[in-house]
Amino acid sequence: MNTLEKAKLWLGDTFDKETRDAVQLLIDGNSPDLEDSFYRELEFGTGGMRGIMGVGTNRLNKYTLGQATQGLANYMLQQFKGEEIKVAIAYDVRNNSKEFGKLVADVLTANGIKVLLFKDHRPTPELSFTVRDKKCNGGIVLTASHNPPEYNGYKVYWNDGAQIVPPHDEAIINEVYSVKFEEIKFNGNDDLIEWIGEEQDDVYIDACIENSTYQNVGKENLNIVFTSIHGTTYTTVPKALEKAGFKKVDLVREQMIPSGNFPTVDSPNPEEPAALEMAMDLAKITNADIVIGTDPDGDRLGIAVRNLDGEMQLLNGNQTNTILTYYILNEWRKQERITGREFIGSTIVTSDIFFDIAQKFGVECKVGLTGFKWIGKMIREAEGTQKFVCGGEESFGFMTGDFVRDKDSCGSIILACEIAAWCKANGKTMYQYMIEIYQDLGMYYEGLINIVRKGKEGAEEIQNMMRNFRENPPKELAGSLVEEVKDFKEQTSLTVSTNEKKVMNDIPKSNVLIYYTQDGTKVCVRPSGTEPKIKFYVSVKDSITSEADFRDKLKSLEAKIGAIKTDLQLD
Repeated sequence: MNTLEKAKLWLGDTFDKETRDAVQLLIDGNSPDLEDSFYRELEFGTGGMRGIMGVGTNRLNKYTLGQATQGLANYMLQQFKGEEIKVAIAYDVRNNSKEFGKLVADVLTANGIKVLLFKDHRPTPELSFTVRDKKCNGGIVLTASHNPPEYNGYKVYWNDGAQIVPPHDEAIINEVYSVKFEEIKFNGNDDLIEWIGEEQDDVYIDACIENSTYQNVGKENLNIVFTSIHGTTYTTVPKALEKAGFKKVDLVREQMIPSGNFPTVDSPNPEEPAALEMAMDLAKITNADIVIGTDPDGDRLGIAVRNLDGEMQLLNGNQTNTILTYYILNEWRKQERITGREFIGSTIVTSDIFFDIAQKFGVECKVGLTGFKWIGKMIREAEGTQKFVCGGEESFGFMTGDFVRDKDSCGSIILACEIAAWCKANGKTMYQYMIEIYQDLGMYYEGLINIVRKGKEGAEEIQNMMRNFRENPPKELAGSLVEEVKDFKEQTSLTVSTNEKKVMNDIPKSNVLIYYTQDGTKVCVRPSGTEPKIKFYVSVKDSITSEADFRDKLKSLEAKIGAIKTDLQLD
């Protein structure tokens, strides 16, 4: 069936007049959007779906959301036969999120499922926490994380508060794709909705403080600048910082106003320095020690601290997580809480420094695929045998303890501010503390290269790039021979010098390649699962003995990443 034929199906009685009119407009105008709106089904992946809002099978709308929710409802009714099924629903600040939240609730209640629905915007980690706190069977959050304003999305959580993983994910996907649009039950029953308000914030914030604080040193003297970048954390983080004892918190007022248009930034992504520009400007006025920003659904955090020149500098995700993890484990060791049965969680694209940290403190470092759902899976599988301490991934996500089963900016911010306050009380900055860690373990430095390719042609180009890297791997990177090639799609590890190939079956299949060179360089290549881009994660390393040495090695490692970029022909 071609695109036009698929589009014409949306002119039938199953679809409301507004949808039919919008589709007819695309057809009559021979719009270039017609192809992209209907050339495929919007993918319901292993964690949910994300896409541009609009009419069509490849867009997020009433019908694609309804199909996903009807499929989920069908699956839950099979899994929890005879039980009262409860699902918590939250939504972020994005355009249509609130309406989508109620629509999803209606489909669930039309199927006899009770819904706990937040009255207003709330962060994703609070939803994860609420699933377990309220003993729900699952959860849904309407969010597209830090994607551009035209996007929205839908993430599904299971009864452990973590995003769905095998075997539930594939089973739910099968149910979703078996639902015809005319089978969706949209006529909800409001009697089955329980509304959740600010009272839940307090329970969540108390848990964040309990799981993320270790000492009370210098909190009253720390100068903090915080911005929610128009996102959901305006509801939780300022209150949490105050409750945790921080007295000097300046807010970027213009960005504390929730808005799905994100009017003051090009991208609401705290990974990008431009998103924190207004916060940095305020930091100059207030002489802040730390700047913090969160993404729209409040699971990621970006942290900037004063570098060796006294200038505010945004840390990358690996740097932030290195500081947080090292500090936590050091505190656990002081408190004699490490027994040898503890573990931290990381991902295959995250810095290998976490293996070094784990070894230093006598805990295990478990590694999964990209995405916090895999860390959530580690926690569930280890319950009763091992204790989870903390976990993080390079894309600005971290979690302290297992009270939330997803990356959590609120608890992480409380912890980061405690560390910054402790550093200040001891006459140093958080940046200097990071350098001390590198002196202890070795200096790791990372670079992320994103190649954006939009639309159908872009998706095909990304596929071709992955095929080429798989079939023609680089022999050398920045002057160092490639020693090992890991292919997570084929689940093999190739030692280049001996041509010996081993099977890797401890991690599920994924379209990811990792190259290791003889000097410890690591390059990971993977297509994004949520955006039209292919990502290259580069990690290089060296040893340092002082702050002066750090400055010199930083320049050489930056140059090395540039050379790798050239070798991979990404210039």
